[in-house]
Amino acid sequence: MASLTIITLTLNEEKNIGSCLEGVRWADQIIVVDSCSTDQTVAIAEKLSAEVFKKPWEGYGQAKNFALEHARGDWVLWLDADERVTPELAAEIRGIISRPSHEAVAYDVARRAYFLGKWIKHCGWYPGRVVRLFRRDSARFSEARVHEQLLVEGTVGHLKNDLIHYTDNDLVHYFSKFNRYTSLAAEEMLAAGKRAGIFDLLLRPPFMFIKTYVLRLGVLDGIHGFILSAVSSAYVFVKYAKLWEISRPSK
Repeated sequence: MASLTIITLTLNEEKNIGSCLEGVRWADQIIVVDSCSTDQTVAIAEKLSAEVFKKPWEGYGQAKNFALEHARGDWVLWLDADERVTPELAAEIRGIISRPSHEAVAYDVARRAYFLGKWIKHCGWYPGRVVRLFRRDSARFSEARVHEQLLVEGTVGHLKNDLIHYTDNDLVHYFSKFNRYTSLAAEEMLAAGKRAGIFDLLLRPPFMFIKTYVLRLGVLDGIHGFILSAVSSAYVFVKYAKLWEISRPSK
């Protein structure tokens, strides 16, 4: 049977990392790349037999490629600390990697994301398929600091069972990430040669709200859908405002 490596990134994830890794303890290797956590993240991960590498933050793509360099498995499954592999998904993955031959070198999975305690079925969130399982010799991550992509060389198949994603249990957690993510996104756009003007600030945020709440039927998710659409609109506004700020000529 082929071997499997789990990779995940952490920064002060003591509330999540235990439950995340418990669901994949059957894997042959677990790698955690930790960005200098100050809580019990590392101790919990090591207790669950993870190989922990402490590494200063350089970006999502760089950190995941660093993990790949230390992976020994024939197959790799990458997870966020707030994601959970169900027993059904685990059985499906074990079945796939045990096959003697494969048409696909990677597999995507639907993420069942929970926002403020509710499974968001609309807003463009579900199924939100992402490639997570792949042969180690057939894929690598782009070097983007945020919104990195897995670059796959070959055919991508589809997993039938969902991956559970507890993205934000409360708004305090959401906004604790908000400032960091909008800054990284603005820096990435600036590096790509993009600039922001008044029409970006006026038009893009309301369009994001209309897209998630109306066009993508977020209204069917009740007040959760409304809040998610509103904060997504705010995210777009702040991202472009930061892009405008950092692209101004130096005084």
